[in-house]
Amino acid sequence: MSPEMMNYLPLILLGLVALVLAVWVLARLSRKARVIEDESGTPLARDVLEEGAAPAARNQALIDAPRAVEINQGAMSAAANSQAVAAAPMDTDAEAGPAITPTVSPPSAGASDDLTRIKGLGPKLAALLGELGVRSYAQIAAWQPADIERIDAQLGRFSGRITRDQWVEQAQLLAAGDENAFTAQFGRNG
Repeated sequence: MSPEMMNYLPLILLGLVALVLAVWVLARLSRKARVIEDESGTPLARDVLEEGAAPAARNQALIDAPRAVEINQGAMSAAANSQAVAAAPMDTDAEAGPAITPTVSPPSAGASDDLTRIKGLGPKLAALLGELGVRSYAQIAAWQPADIERIDAQLGRFSGRITRDQWVEQAQLLAAGDENAFTAQFGRNG
């Protein structure tokens, strides 16, 4: 260090300490709430703008009043109700077109698989397929090219995913319960 810098070093350090102290004081003064203690020693929060004022009383009349308007959104499927974007019933989705009955018979009421294990098939697509009656790996595994074309036409903006992400091949392995082959070919999912 140069001799001139050595002369100014104490002033620089003193200035830094003063700056830190000024920032700390400003931060303490600009706080909106202060913590105080009552006679019991319990800390209480108090609004600085209302020093000495009693805590704000709730407007019980507004809390107890009935709603002015009841909101009724009609019947929705459970899948549509769980997603904000899919709040409309399936048959009103202009992107998906008219409803098509699946060519593969739907599974029994209890035989539903987690379709989201198929790579490229997320919760939205699983809900969409559920609306179309597709709920199991066996159904997807049995799709023929005509079935793929019909279902793909119903997927709207997700069109093309069935072949691009190899849903049928993945579903065949999952329906057969061949987890090792599925993991080897498609990797782990979730």
